[in-house]
Amino acid sequence: MRAWPGDRLLLGGDYNPEQWPEETLDDDVERMREAGVGFATVGVFAWALLEPDPGRYETAWLDRVLDRLHAADVVVDLATATASPPPWFARLHPEAMPVSREGLRLSHGSRQTWCPSSPAFRERSLALVDVLARRYAGHPALGMWHVGNEFGCHNLMCFCDTSAAHFRGWLQGRYGTPGDLAAGLDRLNEAWGTTFWSQRYTSWDDVVPPRLTTAIPNPTAELDWRRFCSDASLEQHLAERDLLHELSPGVPVTTNFMVGFSFEGLDYHRWAPHQDVVSNDHYLAAHLPDAHVELAMSADVTRGHAGGQPWVLMEHSTSAVNWQPVNTAKPPGQMLRDSLAHVARGADAVGFFQWRASRAGAEKYHSALLPHAGTDTRRWREVVELGRVLAACREVAGSRTVADVALVHDYEAMWTTDAASTPSQLHRYRDELRAWYGAAWRAGLGVQGEHPEADLTGYRVVLVPSLHLVSDAGAASIADAAAAGAQVLVTYFSGTVDPGDHIRLGGYPGAFRDLLGVRVEEFAPLLPGAEVGLRTPAGSAVPQLDRARGSVWSEWLRAAPGTDVVADFADGPTAGDPALTRRRVGDGAAWYCATRLAPAGTDAVVGALAEAAGARPVVPGLPAGVDAVRRRGDDGASWVFVLDHTGAGASVPLTGTDLVTGRNCSPGEPLEVAPGGVAVVREAGS
Repeated sequence: MRAWPGDRLLLGGDYNPEQWPEETLDDDVERMREAGVGFATVGVFAWALLEPDPGRYETAWLDRVLDRLHAADVVVDLATATASPPPWFARLHPEAMPVSREGLRLSHGSRQTWCPSSPAFRERSLALVDVLARRYAGHPALGMWHVGNEFGCHNLMCFCDTSAAHFRGWLQGRYGTPGDLAAGLDRLNEAWGTTFWSQRYTSWDDVVPPRLTTAIPNPTAELDWRRFCSDASLEQHLAERDLLHELSPGVPVTTNFMVGFSFEGLDYHRWAPHQDVVSNDHYLAAHLPDAHVELAMSADVTRGHAGGQPWVLMEHSTSAVNWQPVNTAKPPGQMLRDSLAHVARGADAVGFFQWRASRAGAEKYHSALLPHAGTDTRRWREVVELGRVLAACREVAGSRTVADVALVHDYEAMWTTDAASTPSQLHRYRDELRAWYGAAWRAGLGVQGEHPEADLTGYRVVLVPSLHLVSDAGAASIADAAAAGAQVLVTYFSGTVDPGDHIRLGGYPGAFRDLLGVRVEEFAPLLPGAEVGLRTPAGSAVPQLDRARGSVWSEWLRAAPGTDVVADFADGPTAGDPALTRRRVGDGAAWYCATRLAPAGTDAVVGALAEAAGARPVVPGLPAGVDAVRRRGDDGASWVFVLDHTGAGASVPLTGTDLVTGRNCSPGEPLEVAPGGVAVVREAGS
């Protein structure tokens, strides 16, 4: 399989020439040269132009676009254009339009309006892929194929009868045995706990998606439905990918994930192994006070999906987006800083939506590389500067980001944590992830996202926030990390249910009870605004927790002999019970936190974990808000990215050459990072 993006850091993004008169193409190419654009994603939403009538294909315009881009040394990430079918598809196949949970049939008129289970969509989409693959497999501009677009963004779930039949087939594959559907139905009844509320099934025909109903839907049915919806979209992706592999061998295939603050629909742990190149779209959440930390977490999790290898940032924004309640513009310097934050964490290509800002349509107020106001703008000058910086840093391409800390996360755990009828709707999975990731970020530690069943034994610190659902294999993997020497932290509501969303009996935290040496008799979640105090005994491993505060959660908890109480609850419903514990395990230790700590508390705990594990900041002693990340090549060469999020600048003790400015730095002449600025230092000896 051809490597992509190769031996350089690429700048690029979505290019939609079909939105403009053809004479604009020449100007686009010249401006791309000026900005240093190296790749363009072409044709994402071009199905209506490529197939204006059923079976009639028009590709001459796309020929001209690819020819011109190739002449300008711009590599093409060619989309299959299957993200949104044209209006004629809805007219001919109204049954393929998605149905909402409430039973409403949706109409075309926006994007991605199709049922993931539709045979008609599968047939028509693969016919288009066949035409494109046969025509462009040998085109010299082609660097990668791009299947669909942001799968599940708008059409993750369809509740139509076709989807219901597909769901039943999926369930029969999960619970059935060949030729014995009755036994499979018995296993489904057991898995779903259908004796509760008189839900027991006696016929597969009665099994339907969890449509709108009178009360709380069956939790395991909801979980299986989410699994099915992720898999149904994956089936479409794989159908297109496999056809591309057949007709365009050697050309890598990707689709753009949406690892970020808001999307939770697909299980990317299941999707990632099927990608030739992992790519991601990320947009800042303007409402978050620490949006740059959420960006970093997204990038570190994406790199985990890529197995630690470099990945592609397929889309982000030069400035404002068009879909948040208030679409704030990025101040000077932020676009460069955001872009390099992704590169620091493994992105070898930096893409944007889109090349030229649209003059019409739903995203006409979305920022772009070439803004409405043209090239005589601050934004354009920043784009050109970004192209220069990426070119100056091309030697970083192919290297890997260094991480001592694993952030263990799972989409199924998120789905069950955030479901209805849990102990507290104030507890949301992503909040707990962000809380502990943020502490590691503030400590200056390198982090990588990992699945619970991954090999975690190479990490010094393993953070396991609220892993509500976990398999036996996942629990064993986390225990193995502690035995191998890691400091493992598990937080409340973890290990509570098995993969069937059934309670692990005998006391919480279920799967982790023996590892942690604790037993929770009962949860005691806190009301909105309520807090509990903590206190520490003499000789506590984290004395900073004395008088710390917790919120959202507390527990009636007992520590087994051999388990140290690091802090207990000073007040509240569980006063006197442990709030933070530690148990020595093999060469490491397993910690348990029974409340949502404020940032000062999470910082203290992560600091104690890092000290015990020997995990060091990438650059010790940096001011708060200055981010440092190291990438290292196979030959031992290393680069430190320094990003100032404070606006005050920083003096950084590094020895080497800043690729951004060309300046040398040493202990006697430290690196001076401008306010809001960036640096990429090739370390001495590299």
